[in-house]
Amino acid sequence: MTEAFGQTDVGRKRQHNEDAMLVDAPLGLFIVADGMGGHAAGEVASNRATEVVRQHMVSNRHLLKDLSTNTSQDARNAAQALMEVAIQRACADIFRMALADPTKRGMGTTFVCLAVSGNKGVIGHVGDSRIYLVRHGQCHRLTEDHTLVAAQLKAGTITKEQAATSQYRNVITRAVGIQESVQVDTLIVDLFPGDLFVLCSDGLHGYLDDDEVLPFVQGSQPAELPKRFIDLANERGGKDNITAVVVKVSGEGTMEAETSEAQSRMEALRKIPLFRHLTYKEQTAVLSIATTRTFPAGREIVVEGQPGEELFVVIRGRVVIEKSGVEIAELRPGGHFGEMGLIDNAPRSATVRAVEPTRTMVISRSDLMGLMKRESILAVKMLWSFVQVLSDRLRATNSELSEARQELAVAQAIQPFAEE
Repeated sequence: MTEAFGQTDVGRKRQHNEDAMLVDAPLGLFIVADGMGGHAAGEVASNRATEVVRQHMVSNRHLLKDLSTNTSQDARNAAQALMEVAIQRACADIFRMALADPTKRGMGTTFVCLAVSGNKGVIGHVGDSRIYLVRHGQCHRLTEDHTLVAAQLKAGTITKEQAATSQYRNVITRAVGIQESVQVDTLIVDLFPGDLFVLCSDGLHGYLDDDEVLPFVQGSQPAELPKRFIDLANERGGKDNITAVVVKVSGEGTMEAETSEAQSRMEALRKIPLFRHLTYKEQTAVLSIATTRTFPAGREIVVEGQPGEELFVVIRGRVVIEKSGVEIAELRPGGHFGEMGLIDNAPRSATVRAVEPTRTMVISRSDLMGLMKRESILAVKMLWSFVQVLSDRLRATNSELSEARQELAVAQAIQPFAEE
């Protein structure tokens, strides 16, 4: 299902290459790690992290295999936990090595990993190595740098222009092995035929703007790209070690129905006002907590007056919305209902019934709140979107009330003449 290629280079300024990489297509595991620590300790850290994670993934590969066939939230949570535990084990292992050897005290490594299983991928990330996704003529960065400058940008204390020249742009705020444990970012992604992932150390992306990635990879064969990336970084200075791993998803072995549904889920989510301000990475994170549910024709999906805490998005089929037994609307693929259940416990204001066999994407309040707790910027965007949606509804309601009052006033004015 995938083909992958990787290359690492010492660069033009360094004496040793402290980067490490893994390209294991049969296992579906791809890693880039950028070590730090001096006296070859960085090289030890990056290689050790890569090996510990590989071993843990091999020992628990059944959890990844389960992800490819099981669409439940439990399977997704297990796969993300597998990635996090693997990186945490590497972190603790490197920390103990450094304690035992004073010459390696303070060694650590950045770490970015992609594990592929069927039409799903699991990303694990610590530090400032990156993963880019090139899909359908667009490039999306799927990782967020754990650096001081990135934190300052997020807080709004510096501009992008200031960040580009900041003396702190290489200061890492998270690394594997510096302490006994580390906060790990994880993400589940759907895989589409033609997807191309680029994993790289900062020795590459430090010389490559995000908007340069797409034109650089277009028209090139995946096997050529790692060397082309390294040549580019060296031409632009090569002050650091450079590593690039390219993973291309083929159409072979991909179930057409699953791929079509995954595309429909993303397209539908991007059209919903609640999620319109999210980046592609943030939208992907929302999709990672969404489940799917199928309803036969005639089945009630939500019932007027009953509590509910789920947002439903129609992926396939057709539903009708009924108020007090009267049909008031019909929704087709892309339509959504129940979003207010994400906010409060108020009873459902209408009944929604499947007219024909219908498949829906479902996002629960508890899962969304959990995601928002982990992703503060996503939470702010979501809350802002909630305010906008409520504001739009309030304006529409006021407009309707105003029209009703005008109609009532006219009716009252002509009533005496009607009675004559």
